[in-house]
Amino acid sequence: MTLTPANPRRLAVLALALAAVMGVLAIVLRTPQPAPTASSAPETIAPAASTGARVAALQRAARRAPASAPAAVALAQGYLQRVRETGDPSFYAKADGLLARARRLAPRDVSVLTASGTLALARHDFLGALRDGRAARAAAPDSTLPDAVLVDANVELGRYGDAAAALQRMVDMKPTLGAYARVSYFRELQGDLPGAAEAMRLAVAAGSGAPENVAYVSTLLGDLELRRGHRGAAERAYREALAVFPAHLAARAGLARVEAARGRLDAAIARLRRVVDRLPLPEHVVALGETELAAGRTAEGRATLALVGAQERLLRAAGVNTDVDLALFEAEHGDPQRAVALARAGWAQAPSVRAADALTAALTAAGRGREALSWSRRALAVGWREPAVLEHAARAAHAAGRDDLARARVRAALRGADALSPWRAARARRLEAAL
Repeated sequence: MTLTPANPRRLAVLALALAAVMGVLAIVLRTPQPAPTASSAPETIAPAASTGARVAALQRAARRAPASAPAAVALAQGYLQRVRETGDPSFYAKADGLLARARRLAPRDVSVLTASGTLALARHDFLGALRDGRAARAAAPDSTLPDAVLVDANVELGRYGDAAAALQRMVDMKPTLGAYARVSYFRELQGDLPGAAEAMRLAVAAGSGAPENVAYVSTLLGDLELRRGHRGAAERAYREALAVFPAHLAARAGLARVEAARGRLDAAIARLRRVVDRLPLPEHVVALGETELAAGRTAEGRATLALVGAQERLLRAAGVNTDVDLALFEAEHGDPQRAVALARAGWAQAPSVRAADALTAALTAAGRGREALSWSRRALAVGWREPAVLEHAARAAHAAGRDDLARARVRAALRGADALSPWRAARARRLEAAL
């Protein structure tokens, strides 16, 4: 399978042309946490067991064999899966301690290095992840384990050609759920939503030993369908995710977005509040706050959005770099000058289209339209047509006095209005009317 419907040589040429000036959006959090490898997971642990049960068994195994690097790696991977399922960043520190021990025991083991790279990716330490991925590749040139780390790290660091090569190797060697999910995102970044949905359906069909991983890619498929305006298909994908893993809160948030797209804001708010009560991740909190604002519940919306800072501080305390995400939040709902500083720091650390988009939003909010317009071009250069990014680009063009460009970009954003929060969609419609 090739990365795009077109000739893969075309992708490589495009990649090399763009590599010098920018990266592509992170797919680190859009791809599944691998289950412990066969060589590291104790044979007595059933693959279908819940993650909690698996972690408990892995803890017992690690206690019985404190000098075993494979046991430490397996438990660290279990903790990383728990972060995905619970949103509790304290598991990062537990995984870090285990992997530090494993590196002392087996410093050149491919599983140890790959797991260390995966943790670095989760914390947005992309240079560290690249170092670990390269070390893993050097230690085991024929292993497929380092490929995912190399893809994700290179993507965020703007080394698009290297990322594409590593991803093609993943697909050629072993087309798994994780490989297909990455193919989907590469296609999405190039503006090929039908192709992205096709690859994500293959990811769902490929399956995984961890039910949450299957639910995760089903949820991503729902997100793609909603972006395409296919509300019914999106709802089916979210419900299929919940059938596989009923506790998958991202899928429940997806159903809330479908309700909002249908104009049922009260129902969307009720769903989102249940999600936030269980898992107050910033993305869910912002979605709830913006939906409350759109519904005219201004005081509630502001109170909800005030929670974001606390959640970001918890993530930062766990070692997660949140500069880009926090820059976007500050640009929309906080301090524009702080947004600019955070976005610049994010770009310096990882020059991706995500960071370019954050700079676009931050500079626009700070009244620096000409600079924002330049950054918006970088954000869109690879073909990315995320509705929120297009809306930021439209606002930047308007601030720079380019209303012709603003008009085209806001209309493109509104073609994907179902994927926007109702607050942002209303803002985009106001801009279109003003133009």
